[in-house]
Amino acid sequence: MIIELSLEQREELLSELKARFEKNMHRHKGLEWAKIQEKLEANTEKLWSLNEMERTGGEPDVVDYDKKKDEYIFYDCSRESPKGRRSVCYDRKGLESRKKHKPENNAMDMATALGIELLTEEQYRALQKIENFDMKTSSWVQTPSDIRELGGALFCDYRFGHVFVYHNGAESYYSSRGFRGSLRV
Repeated sequence: MIIELSLEQREELLSELKARFEKNMHRHKGLEWAKIQEKLEANTEKLWSLNEMERTGGEPDVVDYDKKKDEYIFYDCSRESPKGRRSVCYDRKGLESRKKHKPENNAMDMATALGIELLTEEQYRALQKIENFDMKTSSWVQTPSDIRELGGALFCDYRFGHVFVYHNGAESYYSSRGFRGSLRV
């Protein structure tokens, strides 16, 4: 359900994104905020998704630029897995398989509702090369279908100077596990 932001909300979000962009230039060397803002202002549905990323604690920031597609790539850059997206199992099938103590939601449905995609393992590793995240939490990542068909799902974190990839049943959830998303603009 995408809702257009008011002028005041757009200005507030753009101001927050610009401040984060300028504070963290190591994440996007060689990119210019003016060009990114121009793209954002032309894509109101993407602005809505960025606002939802922000609202749920993701602290989105530009981490890459795809020259072929002329798209800026935003990832959640909060130090730990976004607070508003924790305590969720991996997907709807995992949620529905729980008999007791079901969480309120699941990562895949939440990402779709936000208009974003879960990071892949490759994207998660690339993010960790920029700076270290999830040193106390963990984040679900896109899981290959062969693993998912067997009931599993993957998550990652950063400990002891390394990115670790683990598996769990897709129905599991923990207060310290959420998910990080990506958005192309």
